[in-house]
Amino acid sequence: METRTLGTFGPTVSALGLGLMGMSDLYGPADEAESIATIHAALDAGITLLDTGDFYGMGHNEMLLRDALRGRNRDKAVISVKFGALRDVDGGWNGNDVRPVAIKNFLAYTLRRLGTDHVDVYRPARLAPDVPVEEVVGTLAELVKAGHVRHIGLSEVSAETLRRAHAVHPISDLQIEYSLISRAPEAEILPTARELGVGITAYGVLSRGLISGHWTAGRETTGTDFRSHLPRFAGANLDRNLALVDALRAIAEARGVTVAQIAIAWVLARGETVVPLIGARRRDRLTEALGAADVTLTATDLAAIEAAVPADAAAGSRYDEAQMAFLDSERS
Repeated sequence: METRTLGTFGPTVSALGLGLMGMSDLYGPADEAESIATIHAALDAGITLLDTGDFYGMGHNEMLLRDALRGRNRDKAVISVKFGALRDVDGGWNGNDVRPVAIKNFLAYTLRRLGTDHVDVYRPARLAPDVPVEEVVGTLAELVKAGHVRHIGLSEVSAETLRRAHAVHPISDLQIEYSLISRAPEAEILPTARELGVGITAYGVLSRGLISGHWTAGRETTGTDFRSHLPRFAGANLDRNLALVDALRAIAEARGVTVAQIAIAWVLARGETVVPLIGARRRDRLTEALGAADVTLTATDLAAIEAAVPADAAAGSRYDEAQMAFLDSERS
């Protein structure tokens, strides 16, 4: 597994990271034993970056990671944790809390659940309008100085907010949705991150399975699968987006690879500062995703992909209207 550095100020990590969210939440039931086996397989394959959130399964995801790392060398894993989202007992969402006192509280619980004395990259999942980003980053800087956090990250913030945050303390990386059909960050956010020396950890590289090559029209989702509420998976939008996948499939088959592999390889090809997070919940999906690291896209391939899936080709927004309005990254 090749490595990349999360910007100028962050840690060196594997070129592909593993996102753990789906092992505990939001995509329907997952098999815990298979989840742990998948994490083990990822570590054995050289993946070092493991991304979680304290609100994934209301703490379950962190405890799952703790169990997976038991008996392994903790220092070989780079653990990235998001915090701030508030949940209720039914799994609902109650906003975001990034006040200094809340951040310190969240971290205390995270360290206990993970069974570790530090988090490698700690970041707010979303900002809150009542707390300036300078105050958030200032609090995180205190935790870095105390040794509880190694690096500060951000998630889904605009270029302007990234500049303000970085002026307070160096930011290692910005986690943001970035894929063949989610390319808005290319306008301002990615150039700003490169200018500042901030890395990018790209989530949603397969658009939650939509462009994996495995999603089919008529596939049903349960009430616990949040994709059932996403515009890109609904009605005519889904038909349009699956047509894009079919166009991508023709290119993948010509190369002798899968749709998922060519979609991940495209993100890998966006520069050494970009680290794609793959959300595999099973070992077979992990094996397929790892194959993307061996796919080198030529200029001809990239041109064909661009023609098949233009930057503005996706039908529907990546989140519903309410969630889109809450994203700092979507504010101009």
